[in-house]
Amino acid sequence: MRRVRRRAVFKNGDCNVVQKHLQRRRVRFLQDMYTTMVDWQWRWTLLAFALSFILSWLFFALIWWLIIYTHGDLEEPHLPENQEESGWAPCVSAIDGFTSCFLFSIETQHTIGYGVRTTSPECPEAIFMMCFQSIYGVMSSAFMAGIVFAKMTRAKQRAQTLLFSKHAVICQRDGTLSLMFRVGDMRKSHIIGAGVRAQLIRTKSTKEGEVMTQYFTELEIGTDDSGSDLFFIWPMVIEHKIDENSPLYNLNATDMLQDKFEIVVILEGTVESTGQSTQARSSYINTEILWGHRFDPVVLYNKDLQAYEIDYARFNETTQVDTPLCSARELNEIYKIQEGFRTPASPSTQSRCSCSSGYQTPGRQSRLRWQLSVPL
Repeated sequence: MRRVRRRAVFKNGDCNVVQKHLQRRRVRFLQDMYTTMVDWQWRWTLLAFALSFILSWLFFALIWWLIIYTHGDLEEPHLPENQEESGWAPCVSAIDGFTSCFLFSIETQHTIGYGVRTTSPECPEAIFMMCFQSIYGVMSSAFMAGIVFAKMTRAKQRAQTLLFSKHAVICQRDGTLSLMFRVGDMRKSHIIGAGVRAQLIRTKSTKEGEVMTQYFTELEIGTDDSGSDLFFIWPMVIEHKIDENSPLYNLNATDMLQDKFEIVVILEGTVESTGQSTQARSSYINTEILWGHRFDPVVLYNKDLQAYEIDYARFNETTQVDTPLCSARELNEIYKIQEGFRTPASPSTQSRCSCSSGYQTPGRQSRLRWQLSVPL
């Protein structure tokens, strides 16, 4: 059977969280009815949209029928075809049953006004009901239209066109091990003020013996020398340098496979076309990190078009490169020895950095070998 990996955030950005034993859940959600309806699925929102009108039409039609019935307009001598002979003044003209009351309710609520059924000064309660239903119709239409508009312009919809690479990679950059992933935007309308964050979720034990199974650690990330703020006009590779301040500093290639952790990445910014904030999320577990790989370039200059061309077919493509299989801490110790510092490396460090064992990346069975000779 395929082993199920625990993760807090799915690849599509949905949070893998289920709530239970909430006290007064329905009451609290009804108090914030607008947000509750915006969070509904589309089928429930459209059902509520239709029922809000149909039920209100039926309710006011019943009220109109009661007003007309108590006034006596539905008696045989007072029906529309006999009103001219009897000289009867009805509350609403051209009403002969519940069906005509229902049609008059629709005309009043939406100010259609076909010109056949009209109220008369004969019944003050009919005039009051006409005013009340007209006000209710405007408010209900504005409320439901606002909900539909809010659902269509949610930040979650814009996040569908923001891409994260399928895998993260670890390789050397300027002699330092770095964790990298790629982000991209499919639309021509850019994300203004784009910023990216990354957090590591893993188990931590305190000095007092407390075990925190979901401990968050902020990772320092950036792209090139611009930090975490992006000029997001094409796909960019986000880098986290594995240095002394990194929680991954002591992990080698083998530990990366055996350890259990998750890296949650978050991209935030303002949509250029709408001015609304948006957020896209994804995550990488330990088996989704390729050790000894580098992302292939996807941005090339097209001389024929005289513009930079982005090949999204290669967005997730990586190239295998020679990379030490030891941890960043062990690698730094070896570099210090090479530079002439008398910092003795432990026997375990020397044996690990000889890297005689290979790191198997997911979906690949190739073996990496890296050997480092140390002048003593």
